[in-house]
Amino acid sequence: MMKQFNSFNPNISAAAKAMLSAGILSLALSGCGSDGNDGEDGKDGVIGVSIDSAKSVNAVLTNAAVDAGTVTVDFTLENDNGVAVLGLTKDHDLRFGIAQLAHVTETMNDKDGVPTQYDRGFQWQAYINSQKEPGTMPDETSHLDPKTQFQAEVEKASDCGTCFVDNGDGTYTYTFQQNIGNVTTPVEVIYNADDTQRATLELELSSFAANASFDWQPSTGATEDIQTREVVSIETCYTCHQPESLALHGGRRIDLENCVSCHTATSGDPESGNSVDFTYLIHAIHKGNSRTTYSPDSPDADENGNIAAPYKIVGYGGKLIDYGKVMFPQGPAADCSSCHVTGESAPANADLFEANQSNQACIACHTTMPKAYHDPSNENCMSCHIEEGYARSAKEAHGDIMKAYNETQEMSVQFSDIGVDADGKFTTTVQVLGTDGLPLTAEFVDTSSRIVMAWDSDKDFPSYAEASYNSRRMKLSEGSYDAAANAWVMTYSGIELPTDASGKTFELWSALKVCYNNGGYGRPLVELTDCTTEGVRKVEVKDEPFHFVWSDTGADLDTAPLARRNIIDPSKCAGCHNQEIYHYNNGVNCQTCHTSDKTTKSNASDQYPNAKKPTSFAYKAHEAEGHYLKYAGVGSSTVVKTDCMTCHTDDGIQLGRAPERTWRYGNMMTGDDIWVSSDAGACMSCHQKYLSDSGKSHIETNGGILDGISAEDVQNRAKETCSTCHSPEKLMQLHGN
Repeated sequence: MMKQFNSFNPNISAAAKAMLSAGILSLALSGCGSDGNDGEDGKDGVIGVSIDSAKSVNAVLTNAAVDAGTVTVDFTLENDNGVAVLGLTKDHDLRFGIAQLAHVTETMNDKDGVPTQYDRGFQWQAYINSQKEPGTMPDETSHLDPKTQFQAEVEKASDCGTCFVDNGDGTYTYTFQQNIGNVTTPVEVIYNADDTQRATLELELSSFAANASFDWQPSTGATEDIQTREVVSIETCYTCHQPESLALHGGRRIDLENCVSCHTATSGDPESGNSVDFTYLIHAIHKGNSRTTYSPDSPDADENGNIAAPYKIVGYGGKLIDYGKVMFPQGPAADCSSCHVTGESAPANADLFEANQSNQACIACHTTMPKAYHDPSNENCMSCHIEEGYARSAKEAHGDIMKAYNETQEMSVQFSDIGVDADGKFTTTVQVLGTDGLPLTAEFVDTSSRIVMAWDSDKDFPSYAEASYNSRRMKLSEGSYDAAANAWVMTYSGIELPTDASGKTFELWSALKVCYNNGGYGRPLVELTDCTTEGVRKVEVKDEPFHFVWSDTGADLDTAPLARRNIIDPSKCAGCHNQEIYHYNNGVNCQTCHTSDKTTKSNASDQYPNAKKPTSFAYKAHEAEGHYLKYAGVGSSTVVKTDCMTCHTDDGIQLGRAPERTWRYGNMMTGDDIWVSSDAGACMSCHQKYLSDSGKSHIETNGGILDGISAEDVQNRAKETCSTCHSPEKLMQLHGN
């Protein structure tokens, strides 16, 4: 002992060594004859954060079991840093749901009236349901059919004093109040231990919510290689929708897995009489203002005998939600792949939409009576609409619509012989090349479609005062056709090229269309069709704009053209809009015509007959009605307009990049022209109607011009310093990114 002690601390005094040695020896001797117990180590403290002060909470259901119909689940709470969240109680807003994925069959009459059993695949059915009678009705009751309905429910942890257990370490246990072994009312659900079961959790706190789900097969305890129904991914929804805008039911429900296990086939809205089955609800909502039904005897019927059939739901307190106001941006709407994404990393059952098992999607979009000869009491679409059946399946019918759009993506437009004629007018030759790379003959090309020319395409394109877009676009019919070459020679006779054209970057882009037949009954071959055929479809050929540098007499194809700064990401536009955006559906070339110096009188009213508004691309994009759903339309907030990254590139929001640009605005009341400086004009495209006196003063104090009388006036006076404070990062933060 002494040797070890000395080696540990050689500087200790001799007296101290003696005292310590004696003490140690005494303890050793007394220990030899003692029968006392050694003290136990204290328990380690739990590292965690209180739920009432947590800045984030993530829930994970880790296990579930069924014993005689009683379901018990275990779950954990952690923050974004992986630290345990402690202190959850049953009295927090904590709720649980339970559902079964069962194989469903349905007996319905076939097309000959013979009762036949049809496979409806695997569908979720909630165990917890309630019967709902119509409550408070809205003032507007058109297209509502009140009736008793069932609705799937979740149970509150606070309703049970013994069901919830806090394990003290960020893990918790909950025992369901609903026994699933014998559910007979109000909706019978027969528990099957071989079927996949899903437990769901939803927790709402003051500033955020957490959802979780757990799928398992009770008979084996397996969580993998069991039956699933994973059709779409929430990430696909986020292509158009901002995540926070899909926090529904007051913000508490955010996970798709929770949505589908509650919005089941037996659930409906009592005030409207409409189904809220997830498949039905999603398709009906997205059909929006295009949803119609066939009623030729109605005084409101259109020329095809159809009347509006808006999908409506009545919420709490009689609040009417009219999804008939929704403008679904996807075009063509028949492109199922806009939501049903298949292939690598797709959900396990992504191709289920091709299975011909459910009528719900069909009647949600087309309603129960899309044509006069359909029987609305027998919504059995699959008796006819299947492969090898009497009529085309959904896959075939939608595929026929999409064939033209898909083929035109493989076509191209070729420009050649770019130069000037004897009178100094711009001229070019254009051909439409088919999928085989050969020029299409004139019969298949819509000669009323156009090509567009511009210069300064690396900047902001020619101003409207310099060259109106009407004079820069030409119909094919205005050119001369060379039948031998299947080509059109186009001469822009209504425009003068700029005197300093040499060295400028020019652009030619196509809005040319080719013609296809519409399909029809049976299984028609969809193919290129003579454009003079009645009812023909005209679809744009998809091709990139052709950029080139102008020399003294024509195109200098050896010099690389300059590129415009990347402001928006066209792929993001296509993510929501697909192949049809507005007009000229060949990419997002809107800024070629919608320059910053053009206004229109479309704001005119009886009170202000001369009122104007801009037609710049920035103004149109920011003010577009569909981009403004946070404040208008159904009030759904499904696209949060203030998230700049919905459209912009990562570096597309920078002030001070184009000081020479000016914007032409109209006084919103008098119609007087107002010329605005570069950065101020970009801000005004959103904020003009909200601009306060203090905001106006702030802009002008920092060198912005809001009262210019001409472009030259603005350029002479503007000394904008906005970018000094308003960095891209700060702008993004201010706009909710």
